[in-house]
Amino acid sequence: MLAAALAAGIAWQARARAAVLAAPAGEVCLVAPSLSYDPASGLDRFAARPVPSDARCPVCGMFPARAPRWAAQVIYRDGDVHFFDSPLSLHLFLAEVPRYASGRGRAHVAVQYVTDTAGGGWIDAQGAYYVHGSSEAGPMRAGNLPAFATLAGAQSFAASRGGRVITASQIDGAMLRQLDTRRTHRH
Repeated sequence: MLAAALAAGIAWQARARAAVLAAPAGEVCLVAPSLSYDPASGLDRFAARPVPSDARCPVCGMFPARAPRWAAQVIYRDGDVHFFDSPLSLHLFLAEVPRYASGRGRAHVAVQYVTDTAGGGWIDAQGAYYVHGSSEAGPMRAGNLPAFATLAGAQSFAASRGGRVITASQIDGAMLRQLDTRRTHRH
């Protein structure tokens, strides 16, 4: 088991090194591979999954398991999954899937989940309510679009921490650029 983990780590380092060498000048790349669906898990192919401790966010490189109340995920049509450190990273990813997942496009994404800030469970990212502009700092030390299963939950949060309630359809490129504090990925 240790040998397999070591081999996986060496393979990951080789992929990451190759991506860095191929990156445009001034751009930092991190290769966060998707994780394969395991039929032995007992979960439906498109059901939300627990975040593994070693999963990396393909957008920023953070470990989503370290901030579980902010975690998000996409599950592809083939059952593979990518995990994210926040709803913001999820939406940055969805805006440019091929940039973060080589060989994949938006059409490959089957379902998207975010963590309900109020209840902690997985909810559909497209049906969630988000709070934009609150004082709540997420894992990247900035507003990361806390997500809620209900409008009432989002409104209550916004009343206590500021911000305005929005839906996924209101999250556009301009908002993402404003919220994206990763200097190495600016265009």
